[in-house]
Amino acid sequence: MILEVRENTELKNVLKLASLVESGGVSKHLIKDGEVKLNGIVETRVSKKVEDGDIVEYSGEIVEIKII
Repeated sequence: MILEVRENTELKNVLKLASLVESGGVSKHLIKDGEVKLNGIVETRVSKKVEDGDIVEYSGEIVEIKII
């Protein structure tokens, strides 16, 4: 899936915008618990800004980031 987001979008918002979780609160807990990968590496910083071309992985779902 390709997800179009604005510049400075935080990782915690990507999961919500991609409809992989119901809320940003759930997203924060999943990231802090090490259940989310950014470009193949576990990322635990919820406020990490995503960049164009980044790959976010969670629960078998893969989201490619496209900055608009």
